[in-house]
Amino acid sequence: MRYAIYFTPSIYDPLSVAAASWLGRNVYSGEAPEAPPVAGFSRQELAFHTAVPRRYGFHGTIKAPFRLRAETSEAALLKSLMHFASTVTPFEIPRMEIARLGEFYGLAPSVPCDEMSHLAASVVQAFDTFRAPLSDVEIERRDPDRLTAPQFSNLHRWGYPYVMDEYRFHMMLTGPVHPNLNTRLEMALREFFGPLLNEPLKISSLALFIEPEAGAPLRVHSQHPLGKLSEHRPLAASARVSTTTISDLPAGASGTKAALVARRLQANC
Repeated sequence: MRYAIYFTPSIYDPLSVAAASWLGRNVYSGEAPEAPPVAGFSRQELAFHTAVPRRYGFHGTIKAPFRLRAETSEAALLKSLMHFASTVTPFEIPRMEIARLGEFYGLAPSVPCDEMSHLAASVVQAFDTFRAPLSDVEIERRDPDRLTAPQFSNLHRWGYPYVMDEYRFHMMLTGPVHPNLNTRLEMALREFFGPLLNEPLKISSLALFIEPEAGAPLRVHSQHPLGKLSEHRPLAASARVSTTTISDLPAGASGTKAALVARRLQANC
């Protein structure tokens, strides 16, 4: 089993609803909502292009997946994460946008967010005592020969290349995309997610994800509100996984429609 500390919006957040539909998996329940209609792409094509991020679920990496040290436990990790989250002040990323991230597409801040970079660095440092050392196989899986010197150093010190000065917050929405598809897929992403990117992204919680076994889809284990719980009880309530899941939403809910459905659900929590 591996654990990861990620950011993901609460289950009823309009962005979570839309992302679950786009990726084909609800990261809270594991259920697969019906694929949305996307102009220019069949459902099979969309499933192919979202296969990689589907396994990891909709998230922004804070601390990459890691195995626990033998001398610690899940209970200790949870206790530490709850305490850590309570000491962090919630904040907002003013604007997210559809971005080309190497061979992939995803959501990224329109301008760098120092608060997010600081949070990520703090989490990596604070929870490194829970991380088991990387095996030789895990190191090779990162293809160390292709890493820069700082990335190589991060891999051996922190277990992941893209931390500290190499960190860039993003939320993946596709796997590798052939250059011939760039324009079409980017247009589809902008049409689908555009209505949801007019508001700031609230960073109000940290989520503990688990990978039950090697290669299994990651899912939300627990979500931990930032700051004092009394300051934002509505978030804490909506963050709990209830019996209503993404699969209960109307088929094909996306974009503005997804936002309206999700807001109705939030109002009833």
